[in-house]
Amino acid sequence: MPSSVTLIVALGAAVAGFVQGLSGFAFGLVAMSIWVWVIDPQLAAALAVSGALAGQVIAAFTVRRGFAIGLLAPFVLGGLAGVPLGAFLLPHLDIHWFKAVLGAVLVLWCPAMLLSKDLPRITFGGRIADAVVGLGGGVLGGLGGFTGTLPTLWCTLRGYERDVQRAVIQNFNLSMLAVTLVVYVASGLITRSMLPMIGLVLPAMLVPALIGARIYVGLSEAGFRGLVLSLLTASGVALLVSALPHLLR
Repeated sequence: MPSSVTLIVALGAAVAGFVQGLSGFAFGLVAMSIWVWVIDPQLAAALAVSGALAGQVIAAFTVRRGFAIGLLAPFVLGGLAGVPLGAFLLPHLDIHWFKAVLGAVLVLWCPAMLLSKDLPRITFGGRIADAVVGLGGGVLGGLGGFTGTLPTLWCTLRGYERDVQRAVIQNFNLSMLAVTLVVYVASGLITRSMLPMIGLVLPAMLVPALIGARIYVGLSEAGFRGLVLSLLTASGVALLVSALPHLLR
């Protein structure tokens, strides 16, 4: 693999590791927004799941926020049904559709997160709605490790306090990413040829994830979150601009 690709993969892992360590989620989104330009979606998904799971294991030991089983259970039950579906869809994705879908997720989700503090709290639906959101998180997890995208937005709209949200998302991501990795290995989505790249991603994201987790303990996320989400929105626009001309032909 060209050295430029190796460098970009390592850079994406480092940036994504830091963001995940700071916020508890978004490794897949950050990494994919960088990797999708240089590697195919199946390899990118395998790297994203591996890196995100490693980050969640690190967070479990460095940023402990309890275990809210009552809040967590519906998300996990829904996610368990969604992961196999996402993994099944992954090999059948077209690269341009993949860019378009990922770009649309970034463009829709990131501004929503930026504006979420001004939106009214969602109180309807109860555990059934939480399970449906968990199902969506599981599907996105199977597609590339995006397990925290929908649940994070949902918990924010639910009005959960920062540490409560971190506990739900951190434990949901940890369990869903572990299941996703098992499904990937069992279904052959992770091959021996991918192991060197996985071996590159894990050390590249380790120190940035630890730094991000350390900063999280004593620093407000507001300013940094705004910067990251703005950059991700721009990445989403770029992905859509890249993909749409091919889809419209």
